[in-house]
Amino acid sequence: MNLRFSIILLLTCVLLINVNAQNIQSADSINPPSDYENVYSKNIGNDSLSSSFVIFIKKQVKLHKHEYHTEQVIVLEGEAEMLLGDKKIKIKKGDIILIPKNTPHSVTVTSVVPLKVISIQSPYFDGKDRVLLEK
Repeated sequence: MNLRFSIILLLTCVLLINVNAQNIQSADSINPPSDYENVYSKNIGNDSLSSSFVIFIKKQVKLHKHEYHTEQVIVLEGEAEMLLGDKKIKIKKGDIILIPKNTPHSVTVTSVVPLKVISIQSPYFDGKDRVLLEK
């Protein structure tokens, strides 16, 4: 009986490790195609509660807001000037920015290297609530 329980426990652990390993990615291993024009977005995971992307930006993201989503941005590479609500801020590697729903925001890259960020949007993001705004 103990041997059977031990085998079942071992198999369960192996299955759980394999499932968890599939949910782990290295942001360093995610790169854009060589021919993207300005913005390249790679979906790295989602469910009904959130969507996560690695986004590369060469020039800018125009002023917009999300009607139903809160967005968190983690800067991995590059530097930019961000308009967040009515504030202009400089962002760089290591910065974490919270963008509440309905907050106008834009980004203009100021570094030679593209801006590389992780964007986490909650709830699930399908792009339908993105509203472009005039400056």
